[in-house]
Amino acid sequence: MDTMKEHFEEEAKEYDRIVLNLIPHYEEMIEALLLTIPYEKGLPIHIIDVGCGTGTVAKRVKEKFPNAKITCLDFAENMINLAKAKMAGYQDVSYILCDFSEFEFDKKYHVVISSLSLHHLGKDKKQFYQKVFMNLTDGGVFYNADVVIGSNEYLEDLYMSNWKEFMARTIPNDEINKKWLGRHHKEGNPEKLMSHLKWLEEVGFTDIDVVWKYYKYAVFGGTKK
Repeated sequence: MDTMKEHFEEEAKEYDRIVLNLIPHYEEMIEALLLTIPYEKGLPIHIIDVGCGTGTVAKRVKEKFPNAKITCLDFAENMINLAKAKMAGYQDVSYILCDFSEFEFDKKYHVVISSLSLHHLGKDKKQFYQKVFMNLTDGGVFYNADVVIGSNEYLEDLYMSNWKEFMARTIPNDEINKKWLGRHHKEGNPEKLMSHLKWLEEVGFTDIDVVWKYYKYAVFGGTKK
């Protein structure tokens, strides 16, 4: 992950702009992620954002759940610093600088969320889901907004074509092919959506659902009962 970490460190200041040019319907996807949190707004729930980046999602969570205690976890120090600056006016926010593939939970959470991060895990995604499940409170939820691959070659070609068409609106073709598609193939490890849903069920989650999907991107998760 060293090369990938360097990329995130270098691009932290531009990340909020970059993500809007890379991810179709990003705002809609994140709003769908936020809507999966089933608790009343005034409750002092514990939430962890795995791969928090610059704190955009965590800030929106805090705005919606002002009494929540939020933990922001990321492996890039520059990202954590930007998240701290973005959330400087909020209380009950803590930060952990750690590779989430090596992170060990030290308490239980009502909500575990993640966005555009867990596809970087290798073949141990199911193991990570098991870890998440074990560290949720009863009734707690886990939802992930992330990139997926098509169930067959035709669908994956369709997804990639749609994604490249979107990026081409604001990004030169040379940059798309050499930079962003190159990273996607070298640094990402996305899986089929149905594989994720199967793993969630196998580790114990119930009420598993896909609450939002647009070609190559989806919001999915479940509940611990």
